[in-house]
Amino acid sequence: MPACVGFPPVSESGANILILGSLPGRRSLEAREYYAQPQNCFWKIMAELFGAGPDLPYVKRLQHLTANRIALWDVVASAERAGSLDTAIVPTSVQVNDIYGFLSTHAEVSLICFNGMKAAELYRRYVLPTLDDAFSSIRHETLPSTSPAHASMRYPEKLKRWATVMGARCDSSS
Repeated sequence: MPACVGFPPVSESGANILILGSLPGRRSLEAREYYAQPQNCFWKIMAELFGAGPDLPYVKRLQHLTANRIALWDVVASAERAGSLDTAIVPTSVQVNDIYGFLSTHAEVSLICFNGMKAAELYRRYVLPTLDDAFSSIRHETLPSTSPAHASMRYPEKLKRWATVMGARCDSSS
């Protein structure tokens, strides 16, 4: 089974929101870009909230996020997984990112948003026990996964939930 190795964090020193996914899927790994799967609605949501849409070059999207004090990373640094589904991650192979180190150098982070339940579960299982009280008390919110595999929730509802948690206002009727 192939080992998947994720990406470094996207951040600036003043980030106050950290969005954590689980582990990049096959398309993202091939493109070396977060959320490169065209059916993943992450960049569509970021377009509505922060102007970081899929029509922009990848570097510009990342600039929009960091200009809005948003950092982007994954809970898992590497793991064995066949395909792209989070359910295929082999638990015994999980190596987590140094989120403690990240939070130590990004003291303004006051909200951690999980892109889906698997990211939240992995964080609770592997990261939370390693954090001291100062970091474990940072507000956490589990948001609907932007993955096309999470088709049970329609896009307008996903957008509304992301906008509510991230403090943005948008028209969710699209």
